[in-house]
Amino acid sequence: MKAFMEKLEYLLEIGGTKKDITFLVISGIALICSLTGILDFLPFDVAWVSIVLCGVPIILEAVIGLITAFDIKADVLVSLALIASVCISEDFAAGEVAFIMQIGSLLEDLTVAKARAGIEKLVKLTPQTARIMRGGVESVIPASEVKIGDILRVLPGEGIAVDGIITSGQTSIDQAVMTGEPIPIDKTVGDEVSSGTVNRFGAFEMKATKVGEDSSIQRMISLVQSADAGKAKIVGMADRWATWIVVIALAAASLTWAITGEIIRAVTILVVFCPCALVLATPTAIMAAIGNATKHSFLVREGDALERLSKVSRVTFDKTGTLTYGKPKVIAVKSLSESYAEQDIYALAVAAEQFSEHPLGKAIVSCYKQNTNTSIPKTTDFEMQLGQGVCAVVDGKRIFAGKLDMMNGDKAACQTNPEIQGFLNNGSTITYISADDEMIGYLVLSDTIRKESTEMIDALRNCGVQPVLLTGDNENSANSIAKQLGIGEVYASCLPEDKLKLIEEYQEKRQAVCMIGDGINDAPALKKATVGIAMGGIGSDIAVDAADIVLVNDEVKELPHLISLSKRMMITIKLNLGFSMGLNFLAIVLAITGILNPVVGALVHNAGSVLVIINSALLLKWRKRK
Repeated sequence: MKAFMEKLEYLLEIGGTKKDITFLVISGIALICSLTGILDFLPFDVAWVSIVLCGVPIILEAVIGLITAFDIKADVLVSLALIASVCISEDFAAGEVAFIMQIGSLLEDLTVAKARAGIEKLVKLTPQTARIMRGGVESVIPASEVKIGDILRVLPGEGIAVDGIITSGQTSIDQAVMTGEPIPIDKTVGDEVSSGTVNRFGAFEMKATKVGEDSSIQRMISLVQSADAGKAKIVGMADRWATWIVVIALAAASLTWAITGEIIRAVTILVVFCPCALVLATPTAIMAAIGNATKHSFLVREGDALERLSKVSRVTFDKTGTLTYGKPKVIAVKSLSESYAEQDIYALAVAAEQFSEHPLGKAIVSCYKQNTNTSIPKTTDFEMQLGQGVCAVVDGKRIFAGKLDMMNGDKAACQTNPEIQGFLNNGSTITYISADDEMIGYLVLSDTIRKESTEMIDALRNCGVQPVLLTGDNENSANSIAKQLGIGEVYASCLPEDKLKLIEEYQEKRQAVCMIGDGINDAPALKKATVGIAMGGIGSDIAVDAADIVLVNDEVKELPHLISLSKRMMITIKLNLGFSMGLNFLAIVLAITGILNPVVGALVHNAGSVLVIINSALLLKWRKRK
């Protein structure tokens, strides 16, 4: 019961209100009573309950639209039918038409959810204060008061308030906000740092070069705010054709009245011409498709996202965390000494790294624990050397794990070693190991491809969609992943504005683009793309808020199904539209000849609405045959 109530509250939150649903329930009961005659003892037809609760809002909206903007929508014809039916005392017909139209309106409200920009969360990434050095004295001031040329001090664990250049000290910077890369980048004097990134280890001083609106994080905020300004919303088919529907309906009703002299036939035409089935054709299919997508772990946050997805010709992927797991793993252990086996080198490296706070050190220890049952050797004299590596005493030997620059021995041999160079060219990271100043081996770490990614990419091509790799990672890493997956179009080292620009270039060529990503740096592109899909499990809250669709379990293997489902949904919508229009014109002919009266006419096009809903419901369990 609790789960049901939570789901109902969610539906009420994204569209509709308790009042709207309550009015529909009361109106439905009133129409049943009117049809069965249960409450005939009342001095009025109980169908008036539906007319007042459901019909009056439609009439008011139509009048306001006509007066303020001369906006002719489907509600204009519905209002005319309601008023005409009431004038000739066909109260049930008026109440039934109002009831069906409000159901369609509620379905549209439930289908079209408002996207949340996530701007507030981006703003929170920017430090509100900065440590500034003036006259040799450190003081804390609001980040907005930092000026170009000011010297700032950044301590371990703090965010960087503005863009700048390091003037003293060395550290490792987590740049995932800007590039999506999972491994912190070592920085030293002369290197640039960006606002919104995080200082992981050493303290340093920097000179501010870009402040305020010019800083990296503020530019990203501006990108996200403006990215979806041009993303058009789908207008209901009934409203697109509303002007012609109103003109044809009025002309047909007037001619019939003039020729036959029977006003009831004219009113019947207005009633059967009401686009109830036409209004239901799109939202019912979309809701059923959303239900199907939910079963496959896709949360559709924008009602028209599936309609836009059906037109997509390219899917652009972020690499880290989307096509890969987003976490470095040990993929190889190599010995460079006859005195040490590979397992010995692995154990010594883990022993030295076990107290490290660096992501690479943590990854080495985690992989060792997952793959072996051997306990980690005890260490003493642990020391972390910022930007270089770690050292510790293990079994009486001084073990160093880190960069090649810190090693003794033949470094040139490593730099020309074809196997080592092969790993580096594939975008892997190497941690070298030495024992008592003798280089003994190395560990290779790399982000690994999701097991379902290769099959998914092949299936996408079968759907007629071209995959594109769009990543902030370096060129070697990007090309290596693309080659393994068979992706021919690759863009590496992309900043948020680069990704946004590439999306815009596709759209300028009239190519609908779907963007899939998980990082904060993907947020502008997710917003700008025709459809944005975020990884919900590992993705940042900001990326999720910027997306139209969220993949809850992070398994991209279902993406081809989602695209195929969107195309099938559009076929269903077109069938619904064709059927509803055909039924309407048939009913008009019968109304002109006098075969249908308003009540029967209302029931006929009500039956059409039911058939549209049934056809849409078939999407709930649809899956493309292999």
